Amino acid sequence: MQYQSMTPILIVEQIEPCLFFWMGRLGFEKVAEVYEGDHLGFVMLSQGSVQIMYQTFESIEKDMPNTLKYIKKGQALSTIYVKVSNIEWIEKHLDGVEIVNPKRNSFYGATEICVREPAGHLITFAAFKDVEASESDY
Repeated sequence: MQYQSMTPILIVEQIEPCLFFWMGRLGFEKVAEVYEGDHLGFVMLSQGSVQIMYQTFESIEKDMPNTLKYIKKGQALSTIYVKVSNIEWIEKHLDGVEIVNPKRNSFYGATEICVREPAGHLITFAAFKDVEASESDY
């Protein structure tokens, strides 16, 4: 089992005010975006091998509504998005862990499961079809 990356997802009311900080000041590039009407609902920013994501409350409510019962507006919020080679291996190791969003196939090609870790933070594990698991991952 190999962990491939870990990316924070910062949850905000609006994404656009955050873009200059990362792109204009720090040299990050926008590598993915999803609109909710006339504004961004999700964005992925990258600089080299470092990534950060932003998602709006509105987007989360539409995409993963169960998540919102763990998140309160008006607080500093984050979740962790961990890309893995084998989602089944992760799932087998979650005995007794609170499942926030059961395993699902996302519209962007990931198989994901979201859990609540002991301190209350939300961790989403994701495997993509282009990453194949080896036998040793089981």
